[in-house]
Amino acid sequence: MSTLRWPRLFAYGGLGMPLAVLGLPLYVFLPAHYAEHTGLGVTLVGVFLLLARLLDVVTDPLIGHLSDRIPGAWRRRAVMLAGVPLLLIAAPFLFRPPADAGAWYLLIFSTLVYLGWTLVALPYAAWGAELSGDYHERSRITATREGFVVLGTTAAALPAVLGLQDDAGAALATLAVLLWVLLPIAFVVLLWRVPERPGRLAPVPWRAGWTLLRSNQPFRRLVLAWVLNGTANAIPATLFLLFITHVLEAPGHAGPLLLVYFATGILALPLWLRLARRLPKHRVWTLSMLLASTFFIWVPFLGSGDVLAFYAITVLTGLSLGVDLALPAAMQADVIDQDTADGGGERAGLFFGLWGMATKLALALAVGISFPLLGLAGFSADGDNGPTALLVLALAYAGLPVLFKLAAMALIWRFPIDADAQHALRERIHARERAAPSAQPGGTTP
Repeated sequence: MSTLRWPRLFAYGGLGMPLAVLGLPLYVFLPAHYAEHTGLGVTLVGVFLLLARLLDVVTDPLIGHLSDRIPGAWRRRAVMLAGVPLLLIAAPFLFRPPADAGAWYLLIFSTLVYLGWTLVALPYAAWGAELSGDYHERSRITATREGFVVLGTTAAALPAVLGLQDDAGAALATLAVLLWVLLPIAFVVLLWRVPERPGRLAPVPWRAGWTLLRSNQPFRRLVLAWVLNGTANAIPATLFLLFITHVLEAPGHAGPLLLVYFATGILALPLWLRLARRLPKHRVWTLSMLLASTFFIWVPFLGSGDVLAFYAITVLTGLSLGVDLALPAAMQADVIDQDTADGGGERAGLFFGLWGMATKLALALAVGISFPLLGLAGFSADGDNGPTALLVLALAYAGLPVLFKLAAMALIWRFPIDADAQHALRERIHARERAAPSAQPGGTTP
């Protein structure tokens, strides 16, 4: 199997940066800005953002399925070409609302931004899964993409570093400009430098495809581990500012801590990739989760002023950040091989749509579990909190994620697809391709 050169890898991975820049504002800055400066209030903002997100969840498998069915060598690019302009038009309206913006304004433009993001991100991920059929090469592809995602998240954290975290409007305006600069450049480079191959095996109809999906044991195991680990990652992301402010009492360190965390994840990623050449991907991912859990479990023992200790834990847990994003994504491509070998055709778009739904479920679980626990403990984000409330915050921030990661580790340690198994799947796929009368999606397979 040929190795992709680094210029082509960077051309593919670069789009991850603006997509990541778009992600952080929607969760950190946007709700606060609309609640405080448009007069909608926290409850109404939350309800309408939830409605927009529910619509977004429904579109994930539909858009993935659509990109699988488009004939020719523009299956993924055609869908992305619809999404990029939509994002560039809708995001500035959402990020910089007029003073009289109402609830419907928020619902319409948040829905359009979510839709645009899905139109770009889902076929983009499916495209990456199809760039190579090699077990190890897929790790390089996803590591490059996720490395740019971490870079983009770092760029999105710049408002916090610049002291704009208390001015959500200024932060959103800054990130809107950043999105307008990065997204067109990255997308043009992607179209110019990265080829897309036409489909070789037509996707099966929905009913037969659903039967294959239910019987795909590696998919069931990976998607459950994906939700568990995603919840483990989303809980501390959701509670980070609360923990820094109320337990460590060092809110001024939020930006630098984020930069240290992201930088460590990027720097450590090549070392993890080298290890993944010697061990199966699922074992390396499990080891990375174990490493992160071993250090993160000490966080509840920290208190006011323990900033240096938290910096040390941030560095040690940050070592696992990049690999925690890259290797599961590479394993997703291997799971799709199982479906293709079993006769499902080429359905990478559908699979990544289902993983998109799983990702959003993990985000919802993080909020739905952590905030009710804080409420039961009597925690208040605005007022003084007693020792019990602060302990519950610390345990929710660091204890719950470790439990979720342990469950994910138990599922993944004996994952059935290693390099040899994946090679056998590719041989079965090649046999189907040789026997297929047509390479066009939407046709029929024997």
